[in-house]
Amino acid sequence: MNTPKRNSAAYFILLALIFFQGISGLYGGGALVLDPTGGTMKMPLNLLDGSPFNTYLIPGLILFVVLGMFPIIVLFGLLRRNVWAWRGALLVSVALIIWIGVEIAMIGYHADPPLQLIYGLVGVVLLVLTQLPSIRKLKPS
Repeated sequence: MNTPKRNSAAYFILLALIFFQGISGLYGGGALVLDPTGGTMKMPLNLLDGSPFNTYLIPGLILFVVLGMFPIIVLFGLLRRNVWAWRGALLVSVALIIWIGVEIAMIGYHADPPLQLIYGLVGVVLLVLTQLPSIRKLKPS
């Protein structure tokens, strides 16, 4: 069974993107939970017009847990070569793509700054990486 080598470019990129997403989710989600008005993140509450939310508390909690804590857990699984880790990485990619899609549907696309584009691309790249045979066949080394 093929396993990703520690120096494999695809494996390194997967680890880096999962780490990036986890840290981003913890930071952004944490900031929104601590300041549900969005002031810390310079996100006006009127961005939530048309959404089911009055503050950023619930989106912040979802961001913190699903796109922050979960990717960090997956990162440790990938580093330990746990067999569930590639599925976890797949779930992170799908969750991120869904998050961006729902965000755009609820509040619209905002190109300045291009965070929706960047995170959407991160989700797509993660999805592609998780489909590589060498990543899908993770096993303990």
